Amino acid sequence: MRVREGKSRAGSPGLFWLGGFNSDMKGTKAEALDQWAEGNGRACVRFDYSGHGESGGNFTDGTIGCWLEESVAVYRQFAKGPQVVIGSSMGGWLALLLGRRLRDVKDAAPLAGMVLIAPAVDFTEELMWKQFPADIRNEIETKGAWLRPSAYGEEPYPITKGLIEEGRKHLMLGELIEPGCPVHILQGVQDPDVPWRHAVELVSRFSRDDVVLTLIKDGDHRLSRPEDIERLIAAVSEF
Repeated sequence: MRVREGKSRAGSPGLFWLGGFNSDMKGTKAEALDQWAEGNGRACVRFDYSGHGESGGNFTDGTIGCWLEESVAVYRQFAKGPQVVIGSSMGGWLALLLGRRLRDVKDAAPLAGMVLIAPAVDFTEELMWKQFPADIRNEIETKGAWLRPSAYGEEPYPITKGLIEEGRKHLMLGELIEPGCPVHILQGVQDPDVPWRHAVELVSRFSRDDVVLTLIKDGDHRLSRPEDIERLIAAVSEF
């Protein structure tokens, strides 16, 4: 957990970071946001989900619902005043689920905006299960997990039956989405993990709140290059 207190004038929104699947709070984007927050007197909250980074627990026990509950708990305890929620990949899905949950929480800090980076909404179903060939589905069903090769590290990581099945309780693309604040989406066109058309489909689901979609033609999934970080900071500073 990393909590930076804000020192700027009253009303400047704090930053609340939600990382990706099998990622942690010390990644390039999270560190850059924290440094920007320090230089601009803004509050910034980062944390690792259970089974990630510095947090305890087993990664294989994690589910979308579990990580959502953790996100809500951290937000309620540490988010003070208006917040810009920044969600990367899976964190984009959790950000939208968080926004939906906060509508029923009276004492929660208000949302000033969201910045979603390659938001992997419904990824367990749309980008995993529906895309897996029959042999991988069968392995998950019979063995309880499949080790997926990683493009971002040497070790494969497990996709569990529990992750897939529990994820179905939180699917959003089959209905209208109301985050409760303006949203800016940053999406790489060359993203192999979250296709840009997935972001377009997501945008079509927003019913009331303003949404801006920025497609980065040569952008990958991570969007961690210096020029990508500049775009991210610019999007956050809009709020």
